[in-house]
Amino acid sequence: MTACAIEGETAGAAATADPASGQVEEPGGRDEPEERGALIEPGERGESGAPHAPDGPAESVGPGGAAATGTGTFTITADGSYAARLALAGQAPDAAWCPERWTLDGHEPYAVPLPLNQPEEPDSEVLPLADGRVLIRRRVADRHAFFLLYPTGPGTGELPLGTVECADDTPLTLLPPSPDGASAYALSVGERSTAVWLVAGGAFGPERVAEVPGRCSGGVWLNRAGRMLALDREPVGGGPVKAVAVDLDRGGEVSPLLQITPDSNDRLLLADTDSGLLLIRSDAPGHDRLGWGVLGSCLPVRFPECLHPADVAVTPFAVQPGQMLMPEHCAVALRIDGAAGSWVGVWRPAGRRLHQLAAPDGWLAGAGVWTQDGILKLPYAGRDVPCGVALLQAPEDGERGAGPAWTESGMQPSAAATPLSVCKPVPLGQAPLVGRTAPG
Repeated sequence: MTACAIEGETAGAAATADPASGQVEEPGGRDEPEERGALIEPGERGESGAPHAPDGPAESVGPGGAAATGTGTFTITADGSYAARLALAGQAPDAAWCPERWTLDGHEPYAVPLPLNQPEEPDSEVLPLADGRVLIRRRVADRHAFFLLYPTGPGTGELPLGTVECADDTPLTLLPPSPDGASAYALSVGERSTAVWLVAGGAFGPERVAEVPGRCSGGVWLNRAGRMLALDREPVGGGPVKAVAVDLDRGGEVSPLLQITPDSNDRLLLADTDSGLLLIRSDAPGHDRLGWGVLGSCLPVRFPECLHPADVAVTPFAVQPGQMLMPEHCAVALRIDGAAGSWVGVWRPAGRRLHQLAAPDGWLAGAGVWTQDGILKLPYAGRDVPCGVALLQAPEDGERGAGPAWTESGMQPSAAATPLSVCKPVPLGQAPLVGRTAPG
């Protein structure tokens, strides 16, 4: 796979925001012309290393919108119908960890706690399924145990699925929700290889479905069937990290997905299965940058200047679905972390402008999901609103100087309801761009 070229973009200064006021300020004047960078030859890179991540708790962001918060990782199903997290329930000092399922696709979001006879450990993981059940992974002695939880009358039902041994204290983590909504997968990283486990949705309990040489991280789904999985792989013995595609229906067959330069670290952060838009983190430009490309495109990866504002960390967490053959017009939601806290960014490849918007109070930072018509749903929680969703219409790229017009829907103290208005991937650079156009 040879995708050796990259392109730079300059779109003028990025928009700035006052996270406290919700106002957006953008510099006046027209956009500066786009500047296309020269070809980067092998070896012409600067510093390397892990992707630039915000300070604070570790987080896992994928197509399902997972993001670490002070009350556990908040994970949304691929279709946006349900979410789950491990939350602290009760008052200190007696507060205990308890799984919590959120329903997001109705007129009013609501949360259902799923307590059992004893509290959960804080290192347990939860993941929602499209049928409303919640998968939980628990560490039990030298094994990882998996159960399905579901509300039943006043209590919680629990269905055991089986266990996976964790020899030599090998870590095992859940992957983002599968697009099929019924399956769940986990990643177990060893010294020389990484195992992919089907832990829910199989016929006989947890099943090893792939063994990938090297140490893998990340996890991005590339098609709606949940067959093609992208992982960021570090070779055995060390070397640059490259995103690879794993075919779970062919015994874990591995094929190259990203290689911008031979010795750059190229990670895949998000992929949209409808348009083929890819969000990429790479140090090929000389330092770690956020860029974008299109699955199967012969065009080079681009690293817009507006996605590299100073003194903040920018992490994509959701892509607008349903934009068939129009990757440049997909709205992308980004988490922006700076000294003032965390807020929301909205960007489109064709617009080349980063809109920075204040997040709702209590936003579960880094979590959210788009509707096809460009409404961004941001979950939030607080003492007065234990389960809420703020709605944001994606701003147009020509808009200036206006703050977000939030619509909130949540479980208010009064309980008043507020209506809510198997293709195999081809490595970038190896296939022609068919039926797609790109901004000039």
